[in-house]
Amino acid sequence: MSAAPTRMLLNGNHAVSYAVKLARPNVIPVYPITPQTPILERITEFQADGEMHAEIMTMESEHSAMAAAITASLTGVRVFTATASQGLLLMHEMLHYAAGARAPIVMFNVNRTLGSPWGFWPDQTDSLAQRDTGWIQYYCENGQESHDTTLQAFRVAEQVMLPVMVMHEAFYVSHSLEAIDIASQEQVDRYLPPFDPPHRLDPTIGESWGNTVSQVMFNNHRHDMDDAMNRTVAIARQADRELKELVGRGYGVIEQYRCEDARFLIATMGSMAGTARDAVDELRSEGLPVGLLKVKLFRPFPLDDIREAVTEISKIMVLDRNFAPGTGGFLFHELKSALYGMESAPEIHGYLAGVGGTNISPADIKKMVTCAMAEKPSVNSVWKG
Repeated sequence: MSAAPTRMLLNGNHAVSYAVKLARPNVIPVYPITPQTPILERITEFQADGEMHAEIMTMESEHSAMAAAITASLTGVRVFTATASQGLLLMHEMLHYAAGARAPIVMFNVNRTLGSPWGFWPDQTDSLAQRDTGWIQYYCENGQESHDTTLQAFRVAEQVMLPVMVMHEAFYVSHSLEAIDIASQEQVDRYLPPFDPPHRLDPTIGESWGNTVSQVMFNNHRHDMDDAMNRTVAIARQADRELKELVGRGYGVIEQYRCEDARFLIATMGSMAGTARDAVDELRSEGLPVGLLKVKLFRPFPLDDIREAVTEISKIMVLDRNFAPGTGGFLFHELKSALYGMESAPEIHGYLAGVGGTNISPADIKKMVTCAMAEKPSVNSVWKG
C-alpha cells in the first residue's frame, strides 16, 4: 500500500459516493429514486463543500439523465450517474445507445423490486433485465466491495470503451452501516489517470456521432462491441489485481470460498454471498464438503473461470434473488449454459431464494443444501422455508 486508508462508518450508498469523489468525474447527471438517492445527495454535498469539482446536472427524468451522460461522455470527459429499479427501466432505450456509442459511463444501480406490485425491496431483476444492452455488469456483496468496484469500473470502462453498471442491493447493502476503508486520493490518482480518449466530439478533430449507417457498418460495429466484451474479463482481472496492489483488497471476477476439496457448491451473487458464506462454514463444521462460488462479474460472463472452478464438483446449487417468469433465475440459466458440453459436468439445481427481498438465513441455505444433495437436479424451485 502507498498510503494509510481512512476508515469510516458508512452505509453502502455513501461508500459509493466516496469512490465517485475520488475518481474525479467531470459530469454527473442526476435524478433521485429510492433507494439510490443518498448516493447523489452525498455527491452534491461534496460539491457544495468544495471537495468535488464536477458539473452536476439535475435532470427531469432518468431517461434524460442517461441522455445527458451519453452526450457528455462522447465529448471525452469522465461521467458518472446512479439509479434504481423503475428509473433503470426508464433508461432502457438509452442504455442501448450508450453501449452502441461506446460511451464509457459508470452507473451505480441499487437493486430494487420492479412494479407491479409496488415495492422497495432488494431484488436483482431490474439490472438483470438489462443484461443484453451491451453494458458490463458487476454485483457487489457489501459496501466495501461497492466502494472498490466503483473505482475498478472506471478503469475497465475507459480501457474497453464500454459503459459499466455496478450493483448492490436495496437496504441490505445500500442503507446498512459498516466500517469502510476509503482509498486515498493519491492511490486513486495513480490507479485512474485522467480520461483522454483519442476519439471524441471535438471540432478540432472533426469527428461526429449519430449518422445513419449501412447494414454492413452496423454489423461490423456490433462485432466490434463483442470484441470489446471478449477482452473485458482479462482487463477486469488486471484492474482488480492492480487495485489490490494499491489498497490491499481484491475480489476477482469470481470468488471461490472453501472450494479446495469441495464436491458441492453454492453459487450466488450479491449480498446473499455473505449469508451463504456463513452457511458454508457451518456445513464444513459438520463435515460436509461444501464451498461457495460467488459470481461478481456477470457481463461479460466469465465462462472460463466458471468452468475451471467446477471441474471437481459433483453438484451446484444456485441461489437467485431474481426471477424471470417463464424461465426462472438468471444466474441458474447462465451457469447451466456455461456447463453445457463439459465432460462430467456437475448436476445443477436452481432455487428462487430471496426474490423480492424475502429473508434467507444460513439455516435456510443449509436446508436447501440437504434437499439438493438428496434430489435430482431441480429447476426454478421456489424456496418456502
